Amino acid sequence: MPLTRRQFLYSSAALAAASAASWQLWRGFNALPPIHVNRVGLPLGHALRDNALPPQAKSEHRCDILILGGGAAGLSALWYLAKHGRRDILLAEGFERNGNNAAYRHQSLAAPSGAHYLALPSEESVYVREMLHDLGIMADGRFNETDLVYAPQERLLYQGGWRDHLAPQDADGKRFFALTGRLKTAYGRDGCKIFAIPIDLSSQDEEWRRLDTLTFAQWLQRQNYRSAELLWYLDYCCRDDYGAGIAEVSAFAGLHYFCARGDHADTVLTWPEGLAHLSEALRRRSGLQTLPRLPEQPQWRFDSPASCDVSAVKIEELPNGVNVLLRHNISGETVSVLANRVICAMPLMVAARITSRPEYYGLHTPDYAPWLVGNFVINRFPAEIGRSETAWDNVVYGSPHLGYVSAANQFIRTAKPERAVFTSYTAFGGRKAGESRRMLLHAPSEELLPYAAHDLLQAYGSRFFRYVEQIDLTVRGHGMSIPYPGYLNRPQLLQLRRHNSPLLFAHSDLSGYSVFEEAVYWGVEAAKKTLQAV
Repeated sequence: MPLTRRQFLYSSAALAAASAASWQLWRGFNALPPIHVNRVGLPLGHALRDNALPPQAKSEHRCDILILGGGAAGLSALWYLAKHGRRDILLAEGFERNGNNAAYRHQSLAAPSGAHYLALPSEESVYVREMLHDLGIMADGRFNETDLVYAPQERLLYQGGWRDHLAPQDADGKRFFALTGRLKTAYGRDGCKIFAIPIDLSSQDEEWRRLDTLTFAQWLQRQNYRSAELLWYLDYCCRDDYGAGIAEVSAFAGLHYFCARGDHADTVLTWPEGLAHLSEALRRRSGLQTLPRLPEQPQWRFDSPASCDVSAVKIEELPNGVNVLLRHNISGETVSVLANRVICAMPLMVAARITSRPEYYGLHTPDYAPWLVGNFVINRFPAEIGRSETAWDNVVYGSPHLGYVSAANQFIRTAKPERAVFTSYTAFGGRKAGESRRMLLHAPSEELLPYAAHDLLQAYGSRFFRYVEQIDLTVRGHGMSIPYPGYLNRPQLLQLRRHNSPLLFAHSDLSGYSVFEEAVYWGVEAAKKTLQAV
């Protein structure tokens, strides 16, 4: 029987209270496994924020094409440029190799410390389809079975037991999914799909874009959706994709999640290390060579694309090129390079901080959701409730967290491995994002752990820690931009998308939200402009 709203709120509160009590009881009698906390981008990010870096450069250099940022957008630009014959390229890695696609590695084990899957690309995601074809993941419209998520794909801990589906099956759920099923193939009066990925290709029909004036919760209320199960599920999906729930995100964004990817949106591509698999494949495909340090000669020339562990700390467009200060992430050594073309593939908040005349380009600081990702190395699998099997995606009904994924699900073997990694996710977007960010940046590891372990404790109880040999927590203080109402027509984003000069910008932030397909789109668009110019 579906829960009422009152029962839902009561069960959520009881769940949180039980988790806290279980945690406190266990901590009173047990020692924790070793915990490591990685706060991505610190301390360099705050040094940039506070203008605390010396501007002096040790030397001056010139180069042809410079890509700033080794995340999905930067690597997509690199892949497209290399594919079309451009080899004289330097990639500045930025704060973290592969950005939000980064992986966690412990001995022979791998797991995501950022994005963990890619939904099957829509027909409009032409660049992603071309990329997957080049990487050997897709051929003749079909995907390699070994790259698709294995069964069991998902399960939901609901009223004390596991069930094998997340989406509600009640009347409101059926009505909602019937609507989104129709909207998947609906077109606006301009002939474009109402909901498309990349979002830049969505219809401009004002009748539908008016959805962006409401929150998703407001729209759901107006449409008389009352099922607590449905509302929780939609809230969970928005927190998972946008970092904030239905009470915060735009109604257009909420519907876009369900309508933009076509009929196979529930099937995903994934690997034990998450989307780091794609990022590393793009590096190999592009022939990217890693440099231990920047070249010393005044003129940099590369026969094959090269990368270095450096970050841009200042960008200025000049009449004869784009001048960039690059700082080595380990040594702190800073050099000045004048590039013919620069693709700035970093979050807009960082670009706005280090670029001269940011308002000229439309640079600004979006609202970001902080994230906490927990990787738990286990030396054996804990006992499950009933006869359920660990799925790839494991979610707890009513939880404010986003569940956990099991990297071992993608191993081809007849029995469970002896050791594995469970990866938990929590998004802290919404009205208290700033407060949560400060907590995540300053709290000691033992205060962060209850957030990361919450859903694992719901599934296994405090005995779970008996099986854990190592814990790694990754804090992403500005993990993804949130599509609040008004994001579709934000003037600065429209300005950035239209911009064309020797200094270009490429990041999923240009779409107002953060998914791989959007990052690829803007990376390739910047690469195309670069090819046209040279």
